[in-house]
This record gives sequence, structure tokens and C-alpha cells, in this order.
Amino acid sequence: MRPATSDRPRTRPGRGWYVGAVLSAVVAVTMCLLGWRQADQADRINAHPVRIEGTVTQLPGGSGTYSQVAYVADGRRLTAADLWLPEEAKLGDPICLEHAADDARAVRVCGKRYPQPVGVGLAQTTVPLAALLCLVCLYRIRQLKRADGRAAAGGFTVAFAAEGMPALTQGKRSRRRRKGGRRALR
Repeated sequence: MRPATSDRPRTRPGRGWYVGAVLSAVVAVTMCLLGWRQADQADRINAHPVRIEGTVTQLPGGSGTYSQVAYVADGRRLTAADLWLPEEAKLGDPICLEHAADDARAVRVCGKRYPQPVGVGLAQTTVPLAALLCLVCLYRIRQLKRADGRAAAGGFTVAFAAEGMPALTQGKRSRRRRKGGRRALR
């Protein structure tokens, strides 16, 4: 019966740790940018808020659908998606909005701090978690590299002790025939 683990050495140990490190770093950077964008919009609205009235055109209903509010700013009809709406909001209800004086697209519901409900909260939660996961993956990669370094150093010593043995056969004699047979070596 064969053992459950393979005797052959792994060529690239810990490949999944590299993938985990890269993906968690990408998530951390993406969420950081999302949070920064939300905070930037909130700062621009706080600097010079302009109050306007909008109309609820869509309510959130399950996954994949967001609230939507239509409003008129600077003579243009605009829409904003995924805003914080009161729980009692209905389609067609008027709602108080604030937008930045220099950018009519930076809009939020009056009395709220950030434009979108998930932006900053999601960033505050996921950035530290993704950064921690990235550090754990990098630590594990470092451990694996150190272990490979020790194994390679041990293999180097064995290579000197087994000089003349082909490295690919792992200490076993090769069954390959030489030209001229055994007598060609003499």
C-alpha cells in the first residue's frame, strides 16, 4: 500500500500563500480607495453644501438593486444611486439632499455624514482585515522560503557525498544504456 503523502519534493511550496497575499493586498488597496473617495466627497459637501430636493425613483429590494434618487442641480437632471434613505421612504417621495457647490454629482441625504452607506464602513472593516491577511501570508511565505533554504543546504551537502550520482535519479542508478555498452567505459 502506498503512503498518503507523496515522497517527491514539491516544486513550488506555498503557491496558495502567494495568491492570498496578492489578492488581500488588492482588496486592501481597492477598499482604501473606496473609503478615500467617500471621505473626499463628504469633505467637499461639508465645505460648501447646497440644499436641493430630490425624488425617490427606486427603492432597494434585495440583493443587486439599490435606491435611486433623481434631482435637478445647476439646470441638469441627475440621479444618485445607493443613498441612505429613511425606512419609511416610498417611490415618488421628496427627499432633502445636499451636494457640493463645485460638484453637483457629489450628493448625500441631508443630515448624513457620508454619501453612500457601505463605502466608509466597508473600508474601515475590510482594509485592516485584508492587511492582516496579507501580513499572515507574507509571514508564511517567509517561513516556507527559510525551510526551503535549509533543505537546499542539506541537499547540497548530500550532493557532495553522492558525487557522481545523477541528481534526477535521487541516488538510484540510471538504467540508461551508454553507447558501446559496459565495455565502452574501460
